[in-house]
Amino acid sequence: MAKAEVGTPKYIANKMKSKGLQRLRWYCQVCEKQCRDENGFKCHTQSESHIRQMLLLGENPNKKIEEYSNQLKYDFLRLLRLAHGEKAINANRFYQEYIGEQDHIHMNATSWPNLSEFVKYLGKEGLCRVTETEKDGICISYIDTSPEALQRQEAIRKHNRTKKGDEEMSQKILQKQIEMAKKSQKAVEP
Repeated sequence: MAKAEVGTPKYIANKMKSKGLQRLRWYCQVCEKQCRDENGFKCHTQSESHIRQMLLLGENPNKKIEEYSNQLKYDFLRLLRLAHGEKAINANRFYQEYIGEQDHIHMNATSWPNLSEFVKYLGKEGLCRVTETEKDGICISYIDTSPEALQRQEAIRKHNRTKKGDEEMSQKILQKQIEMAKKSQKAVEP
């Protein structure tokens, strides 16, 4: 079969299809199906498989929404921890990284209406540090509470304390030597 010629509607449609995720507006989270346009989405919503999925969802909608919300929170935090650690990053920029994954959970399938509410929720729960500045907007950074991280922080604190103690000891010794030198100099002068 020959390739579609450049500029034809078939060529444009194939390019759009190969691009991956299109508009969020035509994505069905329940069926995990992306449609290219309004007509395709309308046909999908009238299909038997979609209606079956919606009936299953209708039996207990809160359970499914809660499941999607938990999955979004888990995936979002996992990517934040792995990609940026405890460094601050603009929340919107990071969300763009998150939705770059093909199989991510969409925000419109969760209990949060928008990204700002979701980020504020993470801040209230103590999972992320959330700061808002005029220049950068809302920035988030992961709070690492794993046992390894806590041990690492404690080791750093101990090291700093011993380093500070060593410096103080050397300062005291130096002060004593200075005082002794002054005393010996006074004793020698008369």
